[in-house]
Amino acid sequence: MLRLFALLFWLLLSTAPALAQTPAISRAPALAQPGPQRTVRIEAELVPMSQWAAPGSTAIVAVRQIIEPGWHTYWRNPGDSGGPTTLDWTLPAGVVAGDIVWPTPERQRLQHLMNYGYAGEVLLPAPIEVPADARPGSTLPLIVRALFLVCSDEMCVPDELTLRLDLPIRQGAAPLDARYGAAIQAVVETAPRPAGIAARAVLEGRTLRLSATGGPLAGLEPQRAWFFPFETGLIDHSTPQPGERGPDGVTLNLSVGGKLAAEGLTGPIGGILVTDDGAWEIAAVAGPALPGAGGGGALDLSERPAGGGSATWTGFLQAALLALLGGLILNLMPCVFPILAMKAAALTAGAHAPAEARRDGLAFLAGVLTTFLVLAGILLALRAGGQAVGWGFQLQSPGVVAALALLMLAVGLNLSGVFHVGAGLQAAGSGPLSRLSGAVGAFFTGVLAVVVAAPCTAPFMAFALGAALLMPWPMALVVFLMLGLGLALPYVIVSLSPRLLAKLPRPGPWMDRLKGLLAFPMYGAGLWLVWVFARQAGADALGVLFLAILFLGLGLWLAGINQTRRSQGGAAVISAVTATLSIVGAIALTGVAIGQARAESDASTASSGPLASAPWSVEAVAAAQAEGRPVLVNFTADWCVTCKINERTSLSSPRVAEAMAASNAVYLVGDWTRRDDAITRELERRRRSGVPLYLFYAPGSPEPRILPQLLTEGVVIDALESARP
Repeated sequence: MLRLFALLFWLLLSTAPALAQTPAISRAPALAQPGPQRTVRIEAELVPMSQWAAPGSTAIVAVRQIIEPGWHTYWRNPGDSGGPTTLDWTLPAGVVAGDIVWPTPERQRLQHLMNYGYAGEVLLPAPIEVPADARPGSTLPLIVRALFLVCSDEMCVPDELTLRLDLPIRQGAAPLDARYGAAIQAVVETAPRPAGIAARAVLEGRTLRLSATGGPLAGLEPQRAWFFPFETGLIDHSTPQPGERGPDGVTLNLSVGGKLAAEGLTGPIGGILVTDDGAWEIAAVAGPALPGAGGGGALDLSERPAGGGSATWTGFLQAALLALLGGLILNLMPCVFPILAMKAAALTAGAHAPAEARRDGLAFLAGVLTTFLVLAGILLALRAGGQAVGWGFQLQSPGVVAALALLMLAVGLNLSGVFHVGAGLQAAGSGPLSRLSGAVGAFFTGVLAVVVAAPCTAPFMAFALGAALLMPWPMALVVFLMLGLGLALPYVIVSLSPRLLAKLPRPGPWMDRLKGLLAFPMYGAGLWLVWVFARQAGADALGVLFLAILFLGLGLWLAGINQTRRSQGGAAVISAVTATLSIVGAIALTGVAIGQARAESDASTASSGPLASAPWSVEAVAAAQAEGRPVLVNFTADWCVTCKINERTSLSSPRVAEAMAASNAVYLVGDWTRRDDAITRELERRRRSGVPLYLFYAPGSPEPRILPQLLTEGVVIDALESARP
């Protein structure tokens, strides 16, 4: 029965995300004004190469970046860390934007990392196809949402700016724009492009030997050369690229990256070859070295110093330490209590069997760390694929929420004695009654602890996870594992300490009562998840989920009856079949409920708490600031227990309402219950990976003050009073 239940549950979990997919919600482009737009790290502007564009022509415009000293942005392949600048265009009908014409990047070394990017002033040109029916004398409004990952030696911040250019339409050839036309033209002319260079690549152990000859390389004999691959993972970016020059080209010896080491040379390798004399696109095909690519002496390995990098060892160690502290504090958060209460009872049950306690403690730790590793891997993979997700992303899916609600019900019924997990492996009434059976049960409880802890964000945890999501993936995984270690550490320490175990009470009849009592936190967690599902999916889907809960309860009750009969030597084929069909029916009904989930949540228009509120947006903040009013922003979610506690205790009192009215403040709510990419980007901008997040904008201050995650009435009132004249 244990195997059947586990199989069915994981089947539901695996199919729920697919069932929960809903059509994307279309959004109007953000309001934009011509001219430079700024953050504290970067200024950007959409500028033209020519003074106007003719109908039926291809105009060149560029995103001009002015990056603050000590910061940098990235090329199309960022190297060991980071992410490229992306442009999302909003254009009139018939107007088409082409890909970025990438200038040659700099090699930006930071200790053992090597990134490819830009610093200072950068122009990223892009072609714009103007339709032949464009009317002379009119203008084309070109709007682009530019997302820059701006990094220093200590941190990375995603900065998003919406830029606008009104491009005039006139007949005839247009002269260059007086301000930036010549600079854009120079970038376009010198940007790497194919130039008739032949290139070959051959794998020799852990080295990729790349040779290039012909075209503009013939007769150059450059002193220095580098290869920048278009695709990440092909080479080790940070290692030197020794090589030699020849009369017709160059040869480089590149250290193989993970993808080439695993798959071998399966196709052409594209990239740019950069020398003292220029940069060109090449595509190296498999084959022996080309003649004329060597024999003229070794290349100079020195490179111009270029600052940059998205992570330092100091920042990594700081994030890891804060993650450990955040994991420890996570044990005190309300969403983790049901699971840890059950494990505390299990610890008491095994207190006088030290070997069992040690086994369960280590199994619990393994379950916690494995689940953190899986969640972190999924999260990092989704973000690498361009998805805007953060911590707790799984609870934004109605399918996952419904699956967890059924799981909480099943665990509660198990604790109430309706059925037994592992009853076939141990005699009824023997063994630890307040836990799942053996190391497998301890491991599975560790998994549950992490999944249920996802709605919580403890102090120190937000900064650690926000920093981890911008680090290279090996560092990010270590930070997530440190968070898991902090969550499991108290239980593991007690389970490994005979002296602490000896102080716990001996098992007895009281454990049956405790086991039944601990079922109620699980029922409470299940009810809370059902409420979250209702907020996400609507009343019709909720009704179907209630039927699924009824079928699951019936199936598990019948399973418990069948277990009792078998323990007494009887057989009940009909009840076993009925139990299985009921559980399968519960899973099917849950799938139907997920399919009925609304494509759009009403939560974004609802007030979060008793304070009068409006939905958060960048434009709403800007409008309130333009009026000289203070702004309090609450980023929340229905599945975030900490958020709801703060709203009930610190954002609902009469004193807070009076302070809001006295300061003429605006209260904005960003609801993250369902996925919202705009909120995710704002969280990333504030170096947070999840909710809650509280921002307070004082009048005249462009940057907000970040309030504590464990909010108090006094903190809110002090912030509001500080903004009063």
